[in-house]
Amino acid sequence: MFKNITLFSLQTFSTTGGIQKMTRTMAHSLNAICTKNNWNFKLASLYDEDSDLMPQYVPAQNFKGFGKQRILFIIKTVFAAKKDDVVILSHINLALAGLLIKLRSPKTKVWLIAHGIEVWRPLSAHKKRFLTQCDKIICVSSFTKAKMETLHKTDPNKCVVLNNALDPFMKLPDNFGKSAYLMERYGLTKANPVIFTLTRLASTELYKGHDIVIKSLPKLKHKFPLIKYILAGKYDELEGLRVKQLIEDTGVTEQVILTGFIKEEELPDHFLTADVFVLPSKKEGFGIVFIEALACGLPVICGNADGSIDAIRNGELGTAINTDNQQELEDCITNHLKEPLTLKKRRHLKDTCLHYFNEQTYINKLQQMLIDD
Repeated sequence: MFKNITLFSLQTFSTTGGIQKMTRTMAHSLNAICTKNNWNFKLASLYDEDSDLMPQYVPAQNFKGFGKQRILFIIKTVFAAKKDDVVILSHINLALAGLLIKLRSPKTKVWLIAHGIEVWRPLSAHKKRFLTQCDKIICVSSFTKAKMETLHKTDPNKCVVLNNALDPFMKLPDNFGKSAYLMERYGLTKANPVIFTLTRLASTELYKGHDIVIKSLPKLKHKFPLIKYILAGKYDELEGLRVKQLIEDTGVTEQVILTGFIKEEELPDHFLTADVFVLPSKKEGFGIVFIEALACGLPVICGNADGSIDAIRNGELGTAINTDNQQELEDCITNHLKEPLTLKKRRHLKDTCLHYFNEQTYINKLQQMLIDD
């Protein structure tokens, strides 16, 4: 049966973050599904310009960027949806468009992607109403699904878990040697045990867990005198000042390398340069960065009270800790650094991660949902 499918997003190509990465991968997967089945696919983005398109994900003729023109976006999405069989909204902040689509075209199936903190809190009236009106809620983790059911009383039959997949265009390593140019950039030698964190450092999001890693370093440096902590990610002015002060107050200025923003193409090399990836966050909807690290053969330490559990397959691929227990984190890092990260272990982590989180598996699940709907 022929289908018209449209994916609406807030932002897909003009910035990089977990939701943007997920949306790019979903767009690429939906385009592949529609091409195979001779269906129509469109991607419309509120904040992107047409020129922001990364054409490896979606052909130009299938993409429209509205450049922050909210009214035009609403009008176009609502009127165009009359022809759609399935509309997928990449964020709850598009709920108004979803409600208007259901009002104008009741037969159109409207799906919502539920990520993490944006739906783990009380919602406005129109967003709550949308949850009752939409046809399917795709939750990126079992934790988010549970939150939707307990906090918003959503119908369990409406919610389905679809874990995120690796970006099909991420360059994965064939060998696992440490990156020479990064070793030089950061003044590292093979004698340095390296902890790595990549996250957005925002003064409004003090739940990522980099604080507890920094506070663990004084004890860790006694066990591993040459230890280094690469803390990467864009930070705003307030958070930059706060973190730098914390580093100084904790007495670990020599141990912490604060990189700021790193280019997407350099990400795999950062994973290769490290010995363990640590992000003891409390509010990850899934944590794409965990599967990116694993796909580069890097062991992962995460929190045990959010969607991170799905990314490490309930402990099969990584270690989950109590993020309020600093001693547990110190012990976990110690255990990882004491055990050499062998080539065999790196290859096993990569292969196992790709087995679970490859795009083809994601496509198969997504296609079955579309066929069943």
